[in-house]
Amino acid sequence: MAVTLEQARAMDSADPLRAYRERFALPEGIIYLDGNSLGALPRSTPEHLGALISREWGDSLIGGWNKHGWIDAPQRVGARIAALIGAKPHEVLVADSTSVNLFKLLVAAAKLSDRKTLLSESGNFHTDLHIAAGVADLTGLTLDIAPRAEVERRIGRDTNLLLLTHVHYKSAEKFDMAAVTARAKAAGATTVWDLSHSAGAVPLDLNKAGAELAVGCGYKYLNGGPGAPAFLYVAEGLQERLGNPLQGWMGHAEPFAFTDDYRPAEGISRFLTGTPPVLGIAALEGGLDTFEGVTMERLWRKSITLFDVFHACMERHCPELACITPRAPEQRGSHISFRHEHAYELCQALIEKGVIGDFRAPDVLRFGLTPLYLGFEEVVRAVDILAEILRSESWREPRFAVRLKVT
Repeated sequence: MAVTLEQARAMDSADPLRAYRERFALPEGIIYLDGNSLGALPRSTPEHLGALISREWGDSLIGGWNKHGWIDAPQRVGARIAALIGAKPHEVLVADSTSVNLFKLLVAAAKLSDRKTLLSESGNFHTDLHIAAGVADLTGLTLDIAPRAEVERRIGRDTNLLLLTHVHYKSAEKFDMAAVTARAKAAGATTVWDLSHSAGAVPLDLNKAGAELAVGCGYKYLNGGPGAPAFLYVAEGLQERLGNPLQGWMGHAEPFAFTDDYRPAEGISRFLTGTPPVLGIAALEGGLDTFEGVTMERLWRKSITLFDVFHACMERHCPELACITPRAPEQRGSHISFRHEHAYELCQALIEKGVIGDFRAPDVLRFGLTPLYLGFEEVVRAVDILAEILRSESWREPRFAVRLKVT
């Protein structure tokens, strides 16, 4: 049943997570439904970065690496992410970008077997497929891209690696991580998961699911800021069996011994490559601060209700948009997507009205449901504004069809 504005306001008043919204600097008059693409700015981040720049960097200069623990930031912040994704503290590392980390893990894991197939899903996020294609060329593997419904059936005797995104970036469809990982293991294959649309949004328990390898994004639900460093996960039992194909000095057992030979560090630290981006990691740590005091299960309960309200209001007021996201909570992540021939123009018209979602080619309008700062009234108002844009056909104005570089 669709919710009225009055009902939505009552839901916000009763929301036990409402106070967490104050942890974010949200612009006045904006309904932000794109936290699944770039998280909102935590209020603490500017002060945190300012102090690091002026007092730590400014006063300590190079001494900050030791005095302020900059050198250990990838492991320290990785351990904080581990708590959100059901991993051990020493199984997660902050480093590089999602794409670079994916390359590292795929190349490293390919050497565990002499099998020749790297299997992934058609329609997977394109950087994953681009990286996979490059890895296949480099390692002599064959890239097999299967429709989603056929992925599990394609896991066979020649499958070396299985690369999947846990929550699909466009539709929000979610794989059963435990079941898929178990099936791949039974067939002798290693699975690499992309958690970019999962971490900080849906409950994860990588250890319980038997996950072996994973990568994830720091600037979506983790609120680490544009281009924030990513993270990688390597299960404890695999760490000493894998080598980092990008052998940089920070992954060396003794980086400041300055030796010509390469000896990998023990454990997760061997997956470091270059100098840690201290400012970027600090901003990511500020994003992680926003999760203090709340469990992923509690966030997920609110996400489920946000979805139900959004879906019901859309069915009632905007029936011409077809929802492509599964309704069952166990089958989806924390965004909701709709298909429309003119999704791009609708997205731009919404942005002009202060409702920020995003467009995914060729015809998908996508809205992020971020329980830490999104309210029920905002959801209802967003649908009302979209309904008015559809009724008036204001989206047909030529300026809304002008394609921007970032959509």
